[in-house]
Amino acid sequence: AAGAIDSTNIIDLGVDDGIPTSAGGGGARDIGTGDNPALELLVQAATAFVGGTNVTVALQGAPDNGSGLPGSYTTMWTSSAIVTANLEQGQQLANVTVPLPVPGQVLPRFLKMVYTTVGDFTAGTVTAAIVLDRFDQVRGTDGQLSGYPAGLTVAN
Repeated sequence: AAGAIDSTNIIDLGVDDGIPTSAGGGGARDIGTGDNPALELLVQAATAFVGGTNVTVALQGAPDNGSGLPGSYTTMWTSSAIVTANLEQGQQLANVTVPLPVPGQVLPRFLKMVYTTVGDFTAGTVTAAIVLDRFDQVRGTDGQLSGYPAGLTVAN
């Protein structure tokens, strides 16, 4: 399906016994955004993409709506359009530090990913996670680490 697709999972940063309670609009955990080391957003292709033209990835956050459910979501970060013709299993769609709330945004209790696709995809899945560290070795256009062609030996 083309268009905006919400992730199937939402992270709830609520604190059950927080003061104020999560349902009162507070209680969202501080996940250390801006700390060193900071938490990282990792989004990668779990299976190769087939068809379609491109995909854009966004992280959104929402406060508690007063009933323990997400309120209105605010986009906190958006990728550029990623051409999917060569997007293979394991390649990253996002590799950024978890962003601070945008100016005026209430501290989010809930976080989700939104994938906006252009074109008709017949295959392709994504895995997204918040991690402490990720493997960020650069790959060349041929998929090889650091852009070295396969079989190249570097003399030391």
